Amino acid sequence: MKSTFAYLAIVGSTCVGMTVAALLPEERVSAQEAETKPAAKAEPTKDWPQWGGDSKRNNTPTASNIPTNWEVGGFDRSTGEWLKEESENIKWVAPLGSQSYGNPVVADGKIFVGTNNGSGYIDRYPPKVDLGCLICFDEATGEFLWQHSSEKLPTGRVHDWPLQGICCAPYVEGDRLWFVTSRGEVRCLDTNGFRDGENDGPYTEEEFTGEKEADVVWIFDMMKEMGTSQHNMCSCSITALGDILFVNTSNGVDESHIVIPSTEAPSFFAMDKNTGEIFWTDKSPHTNILHGQWSSPAVATLGGVPQVIFAGGDGWIYSFKADKGKDGKPELLWKFDGNPKTSKWVLGGRGTRNNIIATPVIYDDKVYVAVGQDPEHGEGEGHLWCIDPTKRGDVSAELAMKIEGSQRVPLEHRRIQAVIEKDGEVAVPNPNSAVIWHYSTFDQDDDGEIAFEETMHRSIGTSTIKDDILYIADFSGLLHCLNAKTGKPNWTYDMFAAAWGSALIVDDHVYIGDEDGDVAVFKLSADPDDAEPIEEINMGNSVYSTPIVANGVLYIANKTHLFAITQDGK
Repeated sequence: MKSTFAYLAIVGSTCVGMTVAALLPEERVSAQEAETKPAAKAEPTKDWPQWGGDSKRNNTPTASNIPTNWEVGGFDRSTGEWLKEESENIKWVAPLGSQSYGNPVVADGKIFVGTNNGSGYIDRYPPKVDLGCLICFDEATGEFLWQHSSEKLPTGRVHDWPLQGICCAPYVEGDRLWFVTSRGEVRCLDTNGFRDGENDGPYTEEEFTGEKEADVVWIFDMMKEMGTSQHNMCSCSITALGDILFVNTSNGVDESHIVIPSTEAPSFFAMDKNTGEIFWTDKSPHTNILHGQWSSPAVATLGGVPQVIFAGGDGWIYSFKADKGKDGKPELLWKFDGNPKTSKWVLGGRGTRNNIIATPVIYDDKVYVAVGQDPEHGEGEGHLWCIDPTKRGDVSAELAMKIEGSQRVPLEHRRIQAVIEKDGEVAVPNPNSAVIWHYSTFDQDDDGEIAFEETMHRSIGTSTIKDDILYIADFSGLLHCLNAKTGKPNWTYDMFAAAWGSALIVDDHVYIGDEDGDVAVFKLSADPDDAEPIEEINMGNSVYSTPIVANGVLYIANKTHLFAITQDGK
């Protein structure tokens, strides 16, 4: 898959002699001139065709002149019309639904966003009809182009929670788009909809209102074909390697929050992007799924091997060889328990064991992932891990053992609690551990106590890393700034509101939104003196998504609108 990042070569001083010698005679310069010549700059990022920009999921586009301040303007209370004259640095605004959690992606002059049907763009589906919607807008103007409409499942909130819409981001390549519907389907769409006057698939309906509808190429129903049973919502931002799509099924518990109705159904699978054919499936979390599975996979070549990294609903991270597998099965490379072995799962978020909702991020050939829970479960203890992906087997920090006389007998993982100390069980260091570093608490002021600001809490956001500086927000509202190589904390900032999304790093600035609707802008810096935002702009409504940049434009979606932000609104 072609990366959305295009970097020019940067000549290091250690290889200047070799580089100069390889140049043509008319291009040769002295070693001294080469050393003093300014480094080539990275080319600007153009499209942003999937969650995180590319399959490594690190939200760090390259752009310049991205605004650090703006005013969103007001809206007419009777008509909902945007009052442009009250805005600053806003290019256009597009209405979304009444609740929007999906992150926008940009490709080939179009923007795609998941939301609900609050705007009622399609005549046959007025706003009172509850749908999961994937909406396509024109990149230049914000004009509505077409909508894919997913009707609610008749089973109700156990599988398809009311008003939540489409919560994932699609994957776009050429004139094709793939995404997971709230109904538990993988769908392939033509990015042009019916505006090109062609039907690219076998699906037609008499009620279609022409070019405003999505053009569906193929459908794979996970619930019907695999027997999956998603909990509350099906959501996975698909990624790909070549012709292979990688998908998390969201298989989870039922309305009792105790029973897993489809223990034999896959949690992860790979499929052909052109036909929907299944290459392999895997059910590794199996009977240990804690709640739901809403994480998205990451893909990269690590240690010379293409790997797809999945975060499971059991709190484990799984790496498989990113290929078509063999006999319908993938090759498991390694697995990692994201929780301490003594942690315990308690209903409603009252325990210390977590599942993983965040997407794994790959940076400098390392895997970064944080644990968390459904936002409805509230705040709690969290962990952030940096993992070496070149190791194999069980690479967890600890192993669970039962003491029997003088022997330690390995224990199989259990759903509720891996190690129960009162029963003579212990957690011992794993000699095969792939942990590079672990971040949970730190006594920054050396007072012997751990304060709120010195704690990593549950997170549903991803890490964002540039120049070895890592930013991650937790659900308690703390933005953590760490050294990506060592895990040493630089500083934390309290946003005083829950953070659902992830940070954006662009143009040497960091952008992060929160539930109060504020977007805080920081200087990209590890210096504690830069721990206060240089700007804090209110978007008029909660910001549950993650800011992105494509083609030099900053895009931020709040709960009800998508904003395109540029210098002077041009």
